[in-house]
Amino acid sequence: MDGPREIGKHYEGVAERYLATKGVRITERNVHNRGGEIDLIGMDEDVLVFFEVRFRTEGALVCPISSVSPAKQKRLRRAAAFYLHRNGLWDTLTRIDVIGITPGQTSKYRIQWLKNAIQAE
Repeated sequence: MDGPREIGKHYEGVAERYLATKGVRITERNVHNRGGEIDLIGMDEDVLVFFEVRFRTEGALVCPISSVSPAKQKRLRRAAAFYLHRNGLWDTLTRIDVIGITPGQTSKYRIQWLKNAIQAE
C-alpha cells in the first residue's frame, strides 16, 4: 500500500466488513464537508452512526481508540453536525463510534468497537 490515503482506505474496508458482520449497514464512506471528514456513516438498527476508523501497528505507544485527540473529537462533532444540518436529519438518533484496529495474535486483525465514544458538547 502506498501512502496514508491507501492505508486508510484499506483499514476502513476492514472496519466496514467487520461492521457488516455485526448488522451495521454502511451508507457512505469518506464524507468530506466544511466540518471535516467522516470515515464511515452507517445505520446500526435505527441509529445513524458516524464512524472514526483508527489503525495502529503492533508496538505503537497509544492504542488506536486512545489516539483520537480532543481536537479530533471536536472536528468529528462538527463534521457530524454539519452532515445532519445539510441533510435535514436533526431529529435522527445519532452517535459517534470509534473502530480501533491493530494486528491480531490469533487472527489477522484485532478490532475494537467503542460505541458512543464521542459525546456531544
